[in-house]
Amino acid sequence: MYLTYYNGQWTEGNVPLYGAMDHSLWLGSSVFDGARAMRGKLPDLRPHLERVIASSEKLGLRCPLSVAEMEALVREGVAKFPADAELYIRPLVFGTEGFLIPVAEASQFALTLFDAPLPPFAGFSACLSTLRRPQPDMAPTDAKASALYANSTRAMREAKTRGFDQAIMLDADGNVAEFASSNLFIVAADGAVVTPKLNGTFLAGITRARVIALLAAEGVQVQERSVAPEELHTASEIFSTGNYGKVTPCTRFEDRTLDAGPVARRARELYLAFTETT
Repeated sequence: MYLTYYNGQWTEGNVPLYGAMDHSLWLGSSVFDGARAMRGKLPDLRPHLERVIASSEKLGLRCPLSVAEMEALVREGVAKFPADAELYIRPLVFGTEGFLIPVAEASQFALTLFDAPLPPFAGFSACLSTLRRPQPDMAPTDAKASALYANSTRAMREAKTRGFDQAIMLDADGNVAEFASSNLFIVAADGAVVTPKLNGTFLAGITRARVIALLAAEGVQVQERSVAPEELHTASEIFSTGNYGKVTPCTRFEDRTLDAGPVARRARELYLAFTETT
């Protein structure tokens, strides 16, 4: 089930939003964010809505709604689904007018909610991509911009052709950045829990930050530092964090088989427990 709020009304199905001359369709001026509703709980909803406003500004757009207005719409939309539904929440801001530069005041907003059960704590496979994340002076890497995902999907297509589910991407300096569509954590050879430090080449995930904080509260300090690709071959755990799957273990990297280990498992448990408090 898809449910979209656009132009003042809720509509089911794949609602048409664009015209052939709209700036977003023609030149990629759109941003979105992803949040979740899980059985009526809305973990970290406001940070996701705050980020869509920030992302809009970084692309020369202007979100027509405030965080409070978007939150009210989200809650209204969630109430239209069964109480036990697990949903993906996607606010979208897109440009309509402008020749090369979008007219910020003409930005439009749509909110789509759709059924998306939380994936089970099952493993996925990943390989190292030949493609790299762009530098901040090459692309709007500090925004959740739709246009950036062409890079991600290209890396994932490459991984699929090699028989893997997901790709791990490096930054321009040759260090590990993230998975193609989610942030990355490892348990290093020395037992440290590590995630690549923020360097502007990938988005600072809201779920990433939450997992770091939850583990810290348990006495597990996560190191944020540069991660060399060689460390992926000696890590005892590799796992991802992101809005769609929250915490998901990588159980095969290249030709290595890994366990869905205790750190990833505990991070998932802590996140789900946190969700119940929201």
